[in-house]
Amino acid sequence: MTLLVDTSVWSLAFRRDGSTHEPEVLVLSEALAGAAAVFTTGLVLQELLQGFGGPRSAQAIIQRFQALPFIPPDRQDHIAAAELRNVCRRAGVQIGTIDALLIQLCGRHDLTLLSTDQDFVHAARHVPFKLWRP
Repeated sequence: MTLLVDTSVWSLAFRRDGSTHEPEVLVLSEALAGAAAVFTTGLVLQELLQGFGGPRSAQAIIQRFQALPFIPPDRQDHIAAAELRNVCRRAGVQIGTIDALLIQLCGRHDLTLLSTDQDFVHAARHVPFKLWRP
């Protein structure tokens, strides 16, 4: 399995108290230990950096993400993500712009999305992509 990990999972994994036992965080830990490849993209990194305070935290995140393969979206990815979002909206499901782009990147690169965000569960009923489920 090859994963694209959403911000929701990284946020839980980076909690200071380390108290999370979410299955998604356990899958991420196993993947980082060698069980699967983990990919990221700029928007996930940006969301994490915006959500954690202090330069020391930011530097630690930047350093950890240096080891991950980075997938930059291109023009066609943005066009396809807009269509994915429109398909969902016509079906009565609202997903965010970033979520639509993550779905598109998963489809294009044959990645499984690892997320705790239920918006992806709703989107998966209307657009094809691999979504990890416990």
